[in-house]
Amino acid sequence: MASPDWLVHDSDMTDSHHGNATSPAPGGKVRARLAELGLEPLSHPAVGPYQPLVIDGNLAFVSGHIGWRNGGASEVGLLGDDFTVEDGQRAARDAALALLGTLERGLGTLDRIASVPRLFGMVRALPTFAEHPAVINGASQVLIDVLGDAGAHSRSAVGMSSLPFGAAVEIEAVVRLAW
Repeated sequence: MASPDWLVHDSDMTDSHHGNATSPAPGGKVRARLAELGLEPLSHPAVGPYQPLVIDGNLAFVSGHIGWRNGGASEVGLLGDDFTVEDGQRAARDAALALLGTLERGLGTLDRIASVPRLFGMVRALPTFAEHPAVINGASQVLIDVLGDAGAHSRSAVGMSSLPFGAAVEIEAVVRLAW
C-alpha cells in the first residue's frame, strides 16, 4: 500500500542550511552516552503534512513528539485517571527518545546539538490533575542524562484534554546546533 503524499519519510528530511539530505553517522559521544545508559532513540513518523524537523540557521525546531512503538503511541492514558505520575514520566521519557531519534536522523549525529534552549511539554490530564511538571521531568531527565549540560533547558509543562493517538505526553523543542 502506497503512503499518502503528505506522509514525510526519513529520506525526506533535509538540512536546509546546507541543502542536502543527511543520514545518521555511526558513533559519536552522544551515541556512546546513549549506549552507556541503555537507551535507544525511537522512530517517530510524521503523521501529517509537516516536517518533524526544520533547521533555520543554527536552530532546529522539532515538531511535537509522542513516544512511538509498534505503530502507535507507546503510552496511552489520562493523568489523574488511569495513569500515575510515574506512568506519565515513562511516556515523557519515550517522547524524549523519539525527539532524539528525529534529531539524529535529521542532523546525521546528535553530537551537533549545542544546547536545548526550549522544551514544551503537554500532558493529557483531567482538569483536577496538577502535577504536570513532575510528569515532564521524565523528558527533561533524559535530555540532561544524554546531552549533559547541553540538555539543560527552559521549559513549560501544561495540561491538555487530548493529544494525538491518545498519548499521555507530547513534547516539542528548539535546539541550537553546532556547525
